[in-house]
Amino acid sequence: MVDSKDTDKKAPKKLTLGSSKLSLGNTVFPKKVTKTLGRASGSTVVVEVKRGKVFSGSTSSLEKSTGNQAVDEGHVNRRLSALQKAKEKTDTDKTIGSLSKLAQMNQLTKEEKLVEDNIVEETVEEQKKETVATEDKKIVEPEVSSQEAEGVKQKPIATDSYKEDFKSKNIEEEKTAPTTKPKITEPKKLKKSDIISMLDEDSGQSPYKTRSLASIKRARAKEKRKNEVKKQEKIYREVIIPEVISVGELSNRMTERAADVIRELMKLGIMASSTQSIDADTAEIIVTTFGHTPRRVQESDIENILQPTEDDPKDLKSRAPIVTVMGHVDHGKTSLLDALKLTDVVAGEVGGITQHIGAYSIILSDDKMITFIDTPGHEAFTEMRTRGAKITDIVVLVVAADDGIKAQTIEAINHAKAAEVPIIVAINKIDKPEINIDKVKNELLSHELIPEDLGGDIITVPVSAVAKTNLDKLEESILLVAEMMDLKSNPTADASGVVVESRMDKRQGVVATIIVQRGTLKKGDLIVAGTTYGRVRLINNDKGRSIKEAYPSLAAEIYGLNEAPSSGDVFNVVTTEKQARDITEYRIRKLKETQVTASSKSSNLEDLFNKALGAGEMKELSLIIKGDVHGSIEAIINSLNKIESDEVKLKILHSAVGGINESDISLAIASGAMVIGFNVRAGANVTTEAEKHKVDIRYYSIIYDLINDIKAVMSGMLTPLIKEIYIGSVEIREVFNISKIGKIAGSYVTKGAIKKGAGVRLLRDNIVIHEGKLKTLKRFKDEVAEVKEGTECGIAFENYSDIKVGDTVEVFEIVEEKKQL
Repeated sequence: MVDSKDTDKKAPKKLTLGSSKLSLGNTVFPKKVTKTLGRASGSTVVVEVKRGKVFSGSTSSLEKSTGNQAVDEGHVNRRLSALQKAKEKTDTDKTIGSLSKLAQMNQLTKEEKLVEDNIVEETVEEQKKETVATEDKKIVEPEVSSQEAEGVKQKPIATDSYKEDFKSKNIEEEKTAPTTKPKITEPKKLKKSDIISMLDEDSGQSPYKTRSLASIKRARAKEKRKNEVKKQEKIYREVIIPEVISVGELSNRMTERAADVIRELMKLGIMASSTQSIDADTAEIIVTTFGHTPRRVQESDIENILQPTEDDPKDLKSRAPIVTVMGHVDHGKTSLLDALKLTDVVAGEVGGITQHIGAYSIILSDDKMITFIDTPGHEAFTEMRTRGAKITDIVVLVVAADDGIKAQTIEAINHAKAAEVPIIVAINKIDKPEINIDKVKNELLSHELIPEDLGGDIITVPVSAVAKTNLDKLEESILLVAEMMDLKSNPTADASGVVVESRMDKRQGVVATIIVQRGTLKKGDLIVAGTTYGRVRLINNDKGRSIKEAYPSLAAEIYGLNEAPSSGDVFNVVTTEKQARDITEYRIRKLKETQVTASSKSSNLEDLFNKALGAGEMKELSLIIKGDVHGSIEAIINSLNKIESDEVKLKILHSAVGGINESDISLAIASGAMVIGFNVRAGANVTTEAEKHKVDIRYYSIIYDLINDIKAVMSGMLTPLIKEIYIGSVEIREVFNISKIGKIAGSYVTKGAIKKGAGVRLLRDNIVIHEGKLKTLKRFKDEVAEVKEGTECGIAFENYSDIKVGDTVEVFEIVEEKKQL
């Protein structure tokens, strides 16, 4: 038992929770002690006491120490009950925190499962330990020493009304609180965290169920199935087969291994690698063998995307006419255009002769537009003029009133008729004296062109380009014919048209002159023109001003092509660069095949011809041609190809638009070719390189000079023509045998003359028995150079002495003459 004296000594300062004494009832619950800090702060303190001695004695001493202090047992019980609930909630929160971590582990590996199991076991062990500690504390808490209890004086709690309120509040808490302590069980089921559970957790309503092991196993199995490489079912495709296809490309289109395709080819007796090509029939067999569906297509089908679709009549709009000016050389075609568009083009042409096609759009006073194409008139540009007739709507045939219809005028008439386009005849130079317009009209009749005043449908307009006479009548006639033709185009369609000319600009690169025939060409459009393609980055009109788009019938210059296209090439707008590349590659391949076929045929014919003539190898003149515009280069090549020779072959190694560069010189050095520059020059470095290696560079500005020089060079390469010129005849009348010299024939010149060193032919009974040269010619004892008719002489032959009296000798000379082409 505790001594009261000791109690008084140990409690000099009394523990107080307020202004009153601490009062305890007769019964103390063995778990918690409530300490009141006053009415303002009603907090509770949990006192944990280590296990000590348990006193089995009575509590009479404690009762005695308290004396008459009144203790409210119900109040203490409620306090202890609240502390017990708070402790149990804290323990539960710890358990939930541990389990919530496990709930976030949705996919676990085997090692993670072991970790998880350890965590669960440790959590359970901790809960068991805490449960044991809680029970121990329940036992320890009532064992508060009487010394401490005696030293505590209870202050009155509060007024009676406050006590009653507090009692009623705690009674309600006891009713709602669970009567038994919460049962802590081992977590068996895990549950994935989701939004609802998180909200429930925040609101305190979450059951905190965890995922089960079966759920974890299912998740692992699902992940394993996802990572497994599944054997996909074979997909059968429709395989497009062109005329020729490589083995590797065929395997890619079928999505089969190349080795399997090669194995199937070996079964067919075909040994081919993945890079080698096979024909369409073999490819079709292979495709069928693998179970796919073959679809045969021709290689030319790649150009089907360029075929225009049929336009809706509602989309068609009127467009300006495209007029081609044709006629003979120097009949005033370009001068007439100058008068119409008030610009000086002739000054830029050499010798007043148009060297390449020009396209110009002229806007009249009533805002109507006419596009003119000026085609050169001389023979070298026949091909260009043919192309000009194909893109035109109306042909204006220019005939000089003082010269009439000439050869190239007739040629222009034939081109216009072949193109089936209407013809308007402009009788030019009416300002000159001694003109005869009626004569020109009568000459037109001979070519089935009947003027209107003679009952036909051909409009004839007398004009003067110099005096600018009747130019308005010519424009009215053109617009009248165009109105009758009802020219329309769809400006909303993909643009297409014709390349009139192309050239190389030092700053801008390739420049192409075009005329849009359908649709509207815009900046940024991807176009294909012949064997070239590119994206349009700049559009200029015929006056050099930048424009955003080119509408139908407008002449414009475009920049952006990768190479210079040919005159007359059709251009089309395509969607993707792959389409453009495929189309150009196909066209280049077809062009090479055509050239190889043509060259092989021509070489075979030449070989047969040479064998028939017994001729040796032909000489060859190689040329490298560079020009300012593509049309001029083409005209030069056409003119050179017309030069025919049985001994010298003309070979054009390279031709391109632009100046002469170092690569041209390198090619000339390797091949021994001559470099031709037409309206272009070589730089200083290039010239130095050419002089160092003795490369012949020739510059021209007029095509006729170029053709004549090439003919002269080829003529110099021809084998000279050997001619035999008869000089005279000699009759042998006596033969002298001289020991040191040999036989000397005493002869008489019967005709002509005989010269020393000339050729001789010995005839006996009109049969040639020897042909050689004259060794000796003497007159008496003197050597002479020539003996004329009616004179005797002595002669001897070189390396021949079988001479008889009565033989006749023919004397001749061998003369070489140069051949001319």
